[in-house]
Amino acid sequence: MKSDRWLLPEGIEEVLPKQARRLEALRRRLLDMYAGWGYELVMPPMIEYLDSLLTGTGHDLDLQTFKLTDQLTGKLMGLRADMTPQVARIDAHTLKKACPTRLCYIGSVLHTRPDGFAGSRSPIQVGAELYGHSGSESDVEVFRLMLETLRQSGIANLYFDLGHVGIYRHLIEAAGLSPEQQGELFAALQRKAIPEIEQLLGGAAVDKKIAAGLLGLANLNGDENVIDEARRLLGFAGEGVGQALDNLQAVAEQIKRCEPSIPLHFDLAELRGYNYHTGVVFAAYVPGRGQSIAQGGRYDDIGQVFGRARPATGFSTDLKTLIDLGDGEASAPGAIYAPHENETALRETIEQLRRQGERVISALPGDNSDPQQLGCDRKLVRDGKAWQIVTI
Repeated sequence: MKSDRWLLPEGIEEVLPKQARRLEALRRRLLDMYAGWGYELVMPPMIEYLDSLLTGTGHDLDLQTFKLTDQLTGKLMGLRADMTPQVARIDAHTLKKACPTRLCYIGSVLHTRPDGFAGSRSPIQVGAELYGHSGSESDVEVFRLMLETLRQSGIANLYFDLGHVGIYRHLIEAAGLSPEQQGELFAALQRKAIPEIEQLLGGAAVDKKIAAGLLGLANLNGDENVIDEARRLLGFAGEGVGQALDNLQAVAEQIKRCEPSIPLHFDLAELRGYNYHTGVVFAAYVPGRGQSIAQGGRYDDIGQVFGRARPATGFSTDLKTLIDLGDGEASAPGAIYAPHENETALRETIEQLRRQGERVISALPGDNSDPQQLGCDRKLVRDGKAWQIVTI
């Protein structure tokens, strides 16, 4: 119907001037901050061939990606739903640096369905990635950069979850479950559905110690004492689990030294991005919001399919979410109103003011609008042969 032509698809928003000012102000502030940490800006394309776009990201991102056919080649393409794989491709295939590489990005992504209740399908993804270093220090640097991003956004009352997907990965490999059973267990563990987990493990005849370890993950959440509890519960599990706990503890201790005031919560059943991440994972939350507002972690060797496997760690968030939750305000800049006159002196005055960074709005023929309605707090008036600025 003609009357419905103004409607936008569900989860697709337009950004009006007031919010656009806030978004752009924060975007510039964050890019300047990232540059100060040594992170270089990259701008991946909105669309790529699907096999490149979904590399190493698992089934979830596949479901979130809009797909279409390239009319030139007949190959399947995708509209990016996550910029991280694209940045990994840039590091591995395009830049090919031998030293650690720090990259950042800000850009729109599209999702086939919203994330969470009443979520957007067109977030503006913000993130940073550090390639080429496998130590806990790079995970800590990325975590601190995520924290500073949230601080720059004016978001208060933050708390953070830390986990390590390697713990679950080692246990599930020892359990000998089929892919279907692994999927069912993974889903039950995310819900912390203990009776369901017990039933699944019992039906699969998993070794009792390994079953107790997997079941125990659902309850291994809380303060830093969780790591000691995990060592007692999972001491049988071998060197891989011990190394994962050591790594998690090292990251947490370094964060507390750098940021002693921030609250850390540990959850060893937190497996966000399990098919994607390989080590420490972390997420930021605010009270009253069930979903994380920023998340990240280690995802080593994602560049292998592009011909160059490298250690990697990074984080991402949504610029629109940061604006919604932050307390910052970008006031509209003042403007100077210029009358409509075809005069060289006026035109030169306007050009000079704009070069100086002033915002000048020139009147149009027949427009009798109040200058203040146009956002002007000053105007140009003739003073003899010259033009002067006066306050409205």
